[in-house]
Amino acid sequence: MTFNRFKGNTHRFGHRDGLDCLMDCDSDPIALLLLLTMLTQLRRPVYLALSTVDSAFVSEIETVGTLYQKDCDRYHLVLTEPLVTERPELFPFSLPSHATAIPTPRLLWIEFSPYRVTLTMQGNGQYSFRHVFEPGVYGTSCFWLCDDDLDLKAQMRLRNFTRCLHLKGNPLPRFLILEYELWAANLMLGQYRLELEVQH
Repeated sequence: MTFNRFKGNTHRFGHRDGLDCLMDCDSDPIALLLLLTMLTQLRRPVYLALSTVDSAFVSEIETVGTLYQKDCDRYHLVLTEPLVTERPELFPFSLPSHATAIPTPRLLWIEFSPYRVTLTMQGNGQYSFRHVFEPGVYGTSCFWLCDDDLDLKAQMRLRNFTRCLHLKGNPLPRFLILEYELWAANLMLGQYRLELEVQH
């Protein structure tokens, strides 16, 4: 999988802004502050991929997200997950005999900095999760399941260990790489790699 998917394809999206000017404003803090204020909320093309280190599983999304700058090195990115269609042959125990589309979009909210990443998915009232990652320490990964038809409400709490957190881009983030392990008690469930690219 090639990570720099957007490299050299800026004109494909038709987006150009004053980032070049922003890079030249180091000597004028007032101008820098004004430009950063104007750029605190941006709609940008986004590439997001989750893969496993110990198997061939890869999940990729290309969409448009809203980037919020909360501080000099803290950002929020909000994405809307594409419509999910579930096939009954994969889940015969809980779905009717025809393919079912979940009508409510699910929101993916990523809060990130060079020191911490929080990944939250919520929506449709059926499934949500929240991961908290910090380099070199054990964080939490919580999952919630809810099905009114089956009268099912359950929570699963796991641990994660962040092996690598790398954020690149100045003054706005362009690449985020997160590598982590997922644990249930003393059993490691797998090693994962999250890659995020924001096109400016």
